[in-house]
Amino acid sequence: MRQIALVYVSGMDAGKIQLENRAQLEKMLDRFYERVRLDPLIGPVFNDIAKVNWEEHLPKIYNFWDTLLFGAENYRGRPFPPHVPLNLKPEHFRRWLELFFLTVDESFAGFKADEIKTRAYHIGRNFMANLDAIAERDRERG
Repeated sequence: MRQIALVYVSGMDAGKIQLENRAQLEKMLDRFYERVRLDPLIGPVFNDIAKVNWEEHLPKIYNFWDTLLFGAENYRGRPFPPHVPLNLKPEHFRRWLELFFLTVDESFAGFKADEIKTRAYHIGRNFMANLDAIAERDRERG
């Protein structure tokens, strides 16, 4: 299995606030996906390959993270399958995480900020492991 690694340091930094509610979460995710769309490495995956309809997709993302972080139970779906045909590589996941951590760390510190970064890391790691398993299965089938 390929590894992705990113290190972060936690703590309450001056001027940063706790991540406490969905409104803050949505604002942070909007900023994050603005960066994603403009990024030279992962922007083309979202814009040109996946052709993401952001008006439709962002509410799903809000619900996904709201459910994970605040227990809202308003996400219904399977986030992994749409990623399978995108030919994602470890460098895509690394960049996604770098932008995600940067965006969280700009405004937030504390428990929920650490939690969302930890969850994002585990999601990226699990997606990569699952994509590797699918590729291995496909190689074995020839």
